[in-house]
Amino acid sequence: MYSKNSTISQLLDGAKKQFAIKEQAREREERQRYPLEQRLREKLVGQEQAIRTVSSAIRRKENGWHDEDHPLVFLFLGSSGIGKTEMAKQVAAYLHKDASKAFIRIDMSEYQEKHEVAKFIGAPPGYVGHESGGQLTRALKECPNAVVLFDETEKAHPDVLTALLQVFDEGRLTDGQGNTVDCKNAVFIMTSNAGSQVIAEYAQSLRSNGDNADSKIEVSRDFKEKVMRPMLRKHFLRDEFLGRINEIVYFLPFSTSELTQLVQRNMEAWKEKAKRRHSINLTWDREVIDLIVDGYDVYYGARSITYEIERRIISQLALADEQDLLSKDCHVHFKVSHPSVKDEAWRKIPTQSVND
Repeated sequence: MYSKNSTISQLLDGAKKQFAIKEQAREREERQRYPLEQRLREKLVGQEQAIRTVSSAIRRKENGWHDEDHPLVFLFLGSSGIGKTEMAKQVAAYLHKDASKAFIRIDMSEYQEKHEVAKFIGAPPGYVGHESGGQLTRALKECPNAVVLFDETEKAHPDVLTALLQVFDEGRLTDGQGNTVDCKNAVFIMTSNAGSQVIAEYAQSLRSNGDNADSKIEVSRDFKEKVMRPMLRKHFLRDEFLGRINEIVYFLPFSTSELTQLVQRNMEAWKEKAKRRHSINLTWDREVIDLIVDGYDVYYGARSITYEIERRIISQLALADEQDLLSKDCHVHFKVSHPSVKDEAWRKIPTQSVND
């Protein structure tokens, strides 16, 4: 009986290994056919240098060309609403079948006080909440190879950054109960608005010195070392913390053509929603796109575009719908009355509703 069970166990182990080998081969083939760069370009607007940097680092990790004793660590820099969080989500979706379980987002503004380190890694024995552990340690126990996003890292207390340094330097984290959590296989992404205004002004100066506002630009080594590194030292206080970051990735303000693409994407998404939810057909003149582009705020990024579309376009549709002015299968067309007078034009984007 023992021999029989042992044979079955060996057969099952062999089948598992064969399945794992085939699964790895399938995933490798899928990544060759549909590389991360392509995925990111489909989801993000612009940010070509950031896409190349992140994709290259992930490729090194996935193919075994990395330091196995340390996790992969990124620092994403740039203004709000410019693609940092979306990049992290797409990396998680690329690395994991179920990204909802493997993507962990931690708001570092919740860890601004010294005592909140306990909430991060778990309270020591005898303190309230000791049994439940910390937010980070719990998440990594459940998924040791997760993609962990630390949002607005510069707002965290220095003691929290010290805990992160242990994670980055040793590839492990000791929780409040004294248990060690291995996190060498995780990917850590920190975002920060530190220096975002300086980065935005630098990008604008590069574009103004180029042939046109849509010139492809890249962050120079001099700017990184002479301008940004002293600023980052001031924010993160210690060189060894910066030394454990594999890649510092810069997200730049959108160019005019990228903004046009961003607005068009948003409008197309609303067009699809209007058709699916309300059976309404939306169209618009090119001048409408141009006016929304003019509403872009470099320090709020894509969020300013989303806000302008909702305030100027979607609010009109919602009001017309409430007043029963939109019948099923009607056609609503947006246009600008006076495109040469931009402030007035914002108040005069009339709609035409035509029953098909």
